[in-house]
Amino acid sequence: MRVETGFAAIVYVLCTSAVAHAESWSTYRIPETGTAVDIPTSIFTEDSGKPDGYGRRLRSADGSADLTVQAVPATGESPASFLARKNPPPGIIYKRVTPRFFVVSSIKHDAIWYNRCNFSGHYVHCVLINYPAAEKRQWDGVVTRISNTLRGS
Repeated sequence: MRVETGFAAIVYVLCTSAVAHAESWSTYRIPETGTAVDIPTSIFTEDSGKPDGYGRRLRSADGSADLTVQAVPATGESPASFLARKNPPPGIIYKRVTPRFFVVSSIKHDAIWYNRCNFSGHYVHCVLINYPAAEKRQWDGVVTRISNTLRGS
């Protein structure tokens, strides 16, 4: 009986998290910059305002996750120097820097933060995602799709 109750609780948590409802996607575009990215509109349903530069901040209805799609004017910096200037927090768990993009990720206050910026044209095109660390496995596919579809003209 105790095992069944525990299993039922796990199923309930998995089915009620924001990421369990990632069935609806659309392409979000920033017309001024050519930035485009696929986003799960069934997860990020609430508008949270405008970031620096161009773009939009969104969050899940339960407030457990947020997504920022952002483009800022390129200054001619490399991805490595741009990232260094942003002074990321210590303790980065994952970091990849190439001549055309960077990706960094870590955990802070029981949440995973993920940041990818692509450098193309006159803009730096970025996505920033924060979501519960306890739901990492459920978010892996969502984060991968968002990251892999980020593009700019």
